Amino acid sequence: MPEPCREILGVRVDCTNYPAATREILEWAKTGRSRYVCCACVHSVMEAHDSKEYRTVIRSAHLVTADGMPVVWLLRRLGFPSASRVYGPDLMINVLEAATKASIPVGFYGASEVVLRQLLRRVAARFPALDIVFAEAPPFRLPTPAEDEKTTRAINQSGARILFIGLGTPKQDRWMHAHLGRVTAVMLGVGAAFDFLARAKPQAPRWMQASGLEWLFRFAWEPRRLWRRYLLHNPRFAILAISQLLRQR
Repeated sequence: MPEPCREILGVRVDCTNYPAATREILEWAKTGRSRYVCCACVHSVMEAHDSKEYRTVIRSAHLVTADGMPVVWLLRRLGFPSASRVYGPDLMINVLEAATKASIPVGFYGASEVVLRQLLRRVAARFPALDIVFAEAPPFRLPTPAEDEKTTRAINQSGARILFIGLGTPKQDRWMHAHLGRVTAVMLGVGAAFDFLARAKPQAPRWMQASGLEWLFRFAWEPRRLWRRYLLHNPRFAILAISQLLRQR
């Protein structure tokens, strides 16, 4: 049964939770389906609002979770008072745990060689029975068609049924959309989860995450890289969200 959903600034967001999302992902994986999951935060919603092409990418996803608290708050205002956050890094942990129990092979695509090695080491230590069959850190440029075909073939030959993608938004979402039907696995775009779980970057305290202040923590750590994302997108999201609520009332 499809998850109940709402349109947020033209982007479909599903009102799901960790158990439901994890269960759906595993069911797809068991049947070897090509599917992809996007985690929608303010940044991705605003990028989709500004780009028709990217909006199509998000809307074509088989599951779109509310990754950021502002998105969750808006879902609640739009008629789902029990809406909860389904955050990429935590969803990744939930799915890894479930995949371990179900003996479902997984793979990882993204990050740098160093971060990927650290991630694999920590994941293997936490889930020693997990079947990791694929891992690749792509080049920091657009792969050539031959390189992309080689990677796609390697993923499929590995037998991975769940593939975690850590390329960052919106790059990872476009990658999954482009590989739908080509990669025979459920693809999860988990953003900075690779860096967080590898402990290559610090993660905001839980209280900051729950209060919607994670962006401030991340901005303080990486102001040069993230200033545009937060200082331009956040105020616009607030204004457009209020406009949407007023229109619907």
